[in-house]
Amino acid sequence: MTKSQTENADNKAAPSGRAQFKSRFGFLMAAAGAAVGLGNVWSFPSMAANNGGGAFLLIYVGMAFVLAYPALMAELTLGRYAQSGVINAMGQLGGKGVPRRAGQLIGLGAICVATLGLTFYAIVTGWLISQALGPVAHVLGMSSVESWLAESSIGRDWWLALVAMAMTICVVLLGVNRGIERWTKRLMPLLIVTMLVLILTILTFDGAIEGLMVYLLPDFSQINAELMLDAMGQAFFSLSIGIGAMVVYGSYLSRKANLPRVGVQVMFIDMGVAFIAGLLIIPSLYVAKAVGVEVLNEQGELTSSATLLFDVMPAMFTRLGVIGGVMEVLFFGLLAVAALTSMFPALEVPVSTLEETGSLSRRFSTFLIGGVAFAGSTLILLNFDLLFGLVIGLTINSMPVIGALVCLYVGWLMSRNAKLKELCQGAPEIENTLFWRLWPWYIRVVCPLMILVVMARSLS
Repeated sequence: MTKSQTENADNKAAPSGRAQFKSRFGFLMAAAGAAVGLGNVWSFPSMAANNGGGAFLLIYVGMAFVLAYPALMAELTLGRYAQSGVINAMGQLGGKGVPRRAGQLIGLGAICVATLGLTFYAIVTGWLISQALGPVAHVLGMSSVESWLAESSIGRDWWLALVAMAMTICVVLLGVNRGIERWTKRLMPLLIVTMLVLILTILTFDGAIEGLMVYLLPDFSQINAELMLDAMGQAFFSLSIGIGAMVVYGSYLSRKANLPRVGVQVMFIDMGVAFIAGLLIIPSLYVAKAVGVEVLNEQGELTSSATLLFDVMPAMFTRLGVIGGVMEVLFFGLLAVAALTSMFPALEVPVSTLEETGSLSRRFSTFLIGGVAFAGSTLILLNFDLLFGLVIGLTINSMPVIGALVCLYVGWLMSRNAKLKELCQGAPEIENTLFWRLWPWYIRVVCPLMILVVMARSLS
């Protein structure tokens, strides 16, 4: 790191008047909402069931500490230090010249990935809304609405994606406190309570205990290098590292907050939701198996996540009668909530960046980015077979690259003194802890290398 870069980083001045979360609980719920998505509630349980159950859980927890937590701390520290979004923050660390422009380019990449994520998340959220509202329309005798919700058409998907995007725009439009903080404080507890209610209900059905045993009992014979890489990738992606969300949320965090502690809390909430999701999903699948729904493929593994979500679960709910209809509304409702809370930060990342320029208002920026993202959703729907999987793959495979580059910038271009000073503001004792002795070097070398391993594995 050059002398000019160090001085630029150490002597920066935070912009005044930046919004802040009003409470630690509000930040935790917002950050957890960004981290908790369909990956936690759906893909994690099925991945665990197909990879040794409890053995996968243990390795996943270990990888969360080894990989996800240090990277999460890099993004939170960068955001609060720079008091800005990811483009300005990365440019600030770069100092001058090529490093600055490269940092800004990395930040722009994060914003593009966040916007790409919005395009397909709006579509999937719309599907979940339709699944949740279908039984309600049936009970109310609204047969035409029920038929419309059940049909698979571009028109239906377009309108439901519009609803999902409109809800996201409305929340982000209200700002950090009245919008994101207020609504995630309501939606995240609702999501967790709904999951717990569904768990207690599903465990009363035949087959549930078998699924519970598959999920919780470790099969250490399945532990291999591929399983460890899968667990590492799941730990990384589940925290939404690599789209700039945690940088932005870190910039809204009070200087008095203990960053290492809140980082651990965010990680435990994320892991906790993933764990209790497994307590719901896996027993549910074995209940479906008990009532005659096919849930396993020829290799004896659970079928694909998409098939399980939109075919197996609705078939199971139908065979459970009235209580199944109630459970279907709650189940797909909670998945829609999980998806929405992930859409909020994905929109906030580019909106906050445009707002920081001072030339565009928050209102205009929100409608602009929301409109661009929805135009992307429309384009995907019109070319679904070609674009849907491509956009998802591009989004997911870009996240570890950006996450690794952020770690490198924070590790190498943010001086050790600047990192220590930032962490000491909320944790004055940090210099004497094991965390401080390991973390600065860890994000310089170990974390980027491990992230790139995960990326290489996902591309193979």
